[in-house]
Amino acid sequence: MLQDLVGGFLVVIQPVNLLILMTAVFIGFIGGALPGISGVILVVILLPVTYGMDSTGAFMLLTAIYASSVFSGLITSILYRAPGTPEAVMTAIDGYPMTQKGEAGKALGIGILSSAFGGVVGTIVLIFATPILAGVALQFSSPEFFALAVLGLSVVASLGGNLLLGIMGVLLGLFVSTIGIDPLTGTIRYTFGNLHLMGGINLIPVIIGLFAISEVLKRCQERQVHLPAKKISITIFDRGVMREIRSTLARSSILGVLIGILPGIGASTAAMVSYGEAVRWSKDPSRFGKGAAEGVAAPEAANNAAAMGALVPLFALGIPGSGVTAIILGAFIIHGLQPGPLFMSGNTDLIYAVFVGLLIVNLMILVISKPFIAILSKLLDIPYSALGPIIVICCIVGTYSVQNAITDVWLMLGFGVVGFLLEKINFPLVSVILGVVLGPIAESELRRSLGMSHGDPSIFIERPISATLLVIAVGLVAFSIIRPIIARRRAHLEENTNSGAA
Repeated sequence: MLQDLVGGFLVVIQPVNLLILMTAVFIGFIGGALPGISGVILVVILLPVTYGMDSTGAFMLLTAIYASSVFSGLITSILYRAPGTPEAVMTAIDGYPMTQKGEAGKALGIGILSSAFGGVVGTIVLIFATPILAGVALQFSSPEFFALAVLGLSVVASLGGNLLLGIMGVLLGLFVSTIGIDPLTGTIRYTFGNLHLMGGINLIPVIIGLFAISEVLKRCQERQVHLPAKKISITIFDRGVMREIRSTLARSSILGVLIGILPGIGASTAAMVSYGEAVRWSKDPSRFGKGAAEGVAAPEAANNAAAMGALVPLFALGIPGSGVTAIILGAFIIHGLQPGPLFMSGNTDLIYAVFVGLLIVNLMILVISKPFIAILSKLLDIPYSALGPIIVICCIVGTYSVQNAITDVWLMLGFGVVGFLLEKINFPLVSVILGVVLGPIAESELRRSLGMSHGDPSIFIERPISATLLVIAVGLVAFSIIRPIIARRRAHLEENTNSGAA
């Protein structure tokens, strides 16, 4: 393996391949930072370009764009609460409040460090543990995937605020996820005769509407709409911050890799689950949503680690672990290659060049991101009366470019108004996203599981892995209900004790 890694490094440092790698990073940074342009879109757009390239350069290009776009989504998420990619949705919850408090540089530094750390951890796992981890993923079937989706939905119990409103948000998201053609029976559901809704509601207009458009509407309502022109000083390696987030980085990176390896789950789910775990492990969960450092570190470490983990089943089994890896799988087939166990042994030069390239890309994040963000952050000097329309235009263009459908633009604007109104009652918008992201997974795997057991729900508790995940989910929700009751009783006892002592 060491010899193969050295061979891969020698391939990567060839001038042409190094130029391809740096170009891919730049493209990924730009595309990921623009709301609505995700790694999927970038890879699709550049897929025809790879036809005339050799296989090594082609897959270095596609995988490097994927890795760098997952990172750069945090930039606009932190600065403007307009996630550049779906993976950066959770980052906005604490990253944007830090910007509002004048700590944008700190938030960006945490995001850069966490992204690079998670990406490096994910790449190392990808290199050294692909066969082992792919074997673990093979043990997951429909009941386990359903249980994992339920565990992800239980994150709503840890997001703070009103649990009832959170559950209502999840249910709303689950409803949105059912719109369109039933994936198992082909039945048309909740389209109300609109042909454009038959394919379902894309995640991009939902995310951009709820987060970006609603924020523009909210900012336009404020009297002072001009962002203060401040120079952002980004500090990546701050000892105090590193001590604060080190356990979160380790936990979220490992969790992200494990979730990323599971086919079809994705980096967005990894970010959500890791954020929930960061809240659960925190000594003071009330800080989250108000600018907690761990709230930025957890999703960024997890989504970058998961992006690398999603490549494990692709290379080892020929099974795409995410939407982007599904497109990369198609690119392999176009180039006459079939990923799988035999592919691992017959194409070592290509595989290890890609592995080394990904490792370099994640390290380059630490070096290139600061000057790139410095240029992008100049937008803070623009009055919001001018910046707001620019953001809206970018959101419209990005949303339309996903499917070239004007219906998506109207949906985005509609969700923006809904998000603006819901925020007035402190409704947790991220709970809606949870439902939309995890709804299709939960529904399809639930129905497949019941089909496997001929309608017997005991299949979920008869299988050890799924039973364990469900018990954890139920226990965490129950604990979130009991914890405030215990806290109130403690406060009441302390108040009585203090009054008695007085």
